[in-house]
Amino acid sequence: MAIATNDTNTKEKAANFLEEIIQESIAKGDTRVQTRFPPEPNGYLHIGHAKSICINFGLAKKYGGKCNLRFDDTNPVKEDTEYVDSIREDVHWLGGEWDDREYYASNYFDQLYAFAEQLIRDGKAYVDSQSAEEIRASRGTLTQPGTESPYRNRSIEENLDLFHRMRGGEFADGEHVLRAKIDMASPNLNLRDPAIYRIVRAHHHRQGDKWCIYPLYDFAHPIQDAIEGITHSMCSLEFENHRPLYEWVVDNIGFNPKPKQREFARLNITNTVMSKRYLRELVETGRVDGWDDPRMPTLCGLRRRGYTPSAIFEFVQRAGIAKTNSLVDQKLLEYCIREELNAAAPRRMAVLDPIRVVIE
Repeated sequence: MAIATNDTNTKEKAANFLEEIIQESIAKGDTRVQTRFPPEPNGYLHIGHAKSICINFGLAKKYGGKCNLRFDDTNPVKEDTEYVDSIREDVHWLGGEWDDREYYASNYFDQLYAFAEQLIRDGKAYVDSQSAEEIRASRGTLTQPGTESPYRNRSIEENLDLFHRMRGGEFADGEHVLRAKIDMASPNLNLRDPAIYRIVRAHHHRQGDKWCIYPLYDFAHPIQDAIEGITHSMCSLEFENHRPLYEWVVDNIGFNPKPKQREFARLNITNTVMSKRYLRELVETGRVDGWDDPRMPTLCGLRRRGYTPSAIFEFVQRAGIAKTNSLVDQKLLEYCIREELNAAAPRRMAVLDPIRVVIE
């Protein structure tokens, strides 16, 4: 199994900054460690996900905690049970164990809807009737503040009525969105009244046609972390600018204790596509023979090529866990599997065409 560590005394020197964060929490008396691995079931996992799997499951095991497997299925347009099954298989193959802690964002849809209503009643969310293009244009730039929506000051009663009608299916896709009311002049664009609910008429792989409105990831994710009692929400570095929004959601809904988001650099490998969107395009256009094509950097593709969980885990360890993005040479991954097979692969010698030799 790739994720296999020994119990560790918290006084041991931390191997990376994430371990330092956990050890600091433990030193302050917060001994519970609860992490989660939250893939979106819209494709097969690739080698980049191996880093998050090893971090979340590995740290939980090392510090006597637990890690949840959670599917963030908030976008029914691209999600499917095929991807759910493949993710389970890949995580288990890498050594991740979640017992009965398998969760879905869709488990919380009723709660998420109720929390959105709470924000509306508190005057912290409103229904915006602008088009997507108008909202995008009003967000401003990195140097110029955004412009407030003409619908920003709707009454609480009107917002609740529109939100209820959105759920009831009265409006077309994109006709309205629910936005958090934060600060259109914030230097962080993610805080400029982000959308937290949108209308999407699509069949959900678990909920069927029960819902026609769905929460956005930045709204659903922190709430799920809080409900599940996650202590350390480890995300890749692109979510660093989203952390203030994560904290805003948790604070304004009133969760206590509060989960804490921390970011690490994602795994980037030379000459390797590290995007499910592009990998999915390769599959759907027939350029490769499925997600497990040995040419693909997916975990199932690497498995077909003969890579082992321990070799992938060793590669992640050697690539390192840092706060800044870097590019890892593909040759390091090949080196890790060669080193393992060199020590572990059985060898046999045989004479296929023997020649009789007489020794005098």
